[in-house]
Amino acid sequence: MLQVAETIIKAQIFKRRLKKMIFLNKASENLLAAQISLQNGLFNACANRAYYGALQAAIAALEHKGLKRKRVDHGWVQANFNNHFINRHKIYPRKFRYYLLDMQAIRDQADYESESITKKEAQRQVNKLKEFIAIIKREICK
Repeated sequence: MLQVAETIIKAQIFKRRLKKMIFLNKASENLLAAQISLQNGLFNACANRAYYGALQAAIAALEHKGLKRKRVDHGWVQANFNNHFINRHKIYPRKFRYYLLDMQAIRDQADYESESITKKEAQRQVNKLKEFIAIIKREICK
């Protein structure tokens, strides 16, 4: 009976590790898509991919600590990332507190407003995403 319980626990740990790596890979894929979009003058697409890359990196961090939901909700991810990792445990820099919300606002403009994103705004999105992924990857791959 004890061996069965140990096997179940090991399987759950493996599944959590696999999920966080899947989301980190998705975040990196979106970083590449954002960079390609930026290089080709597709600034709205760049902003969109950068935000989703940051969201996926945050999901990887949450998965790493066992915090998850069946269905991804942007508000839930943002609130729990900030509350758990910045406010309570101080794992990530305070400036990350605003990254997801600010990046989503730029993405919303890119997707839903008539005014397009500028090259400067798109470059900022890419820079934030690079930093966000690098620090999260360093933390969860310790």
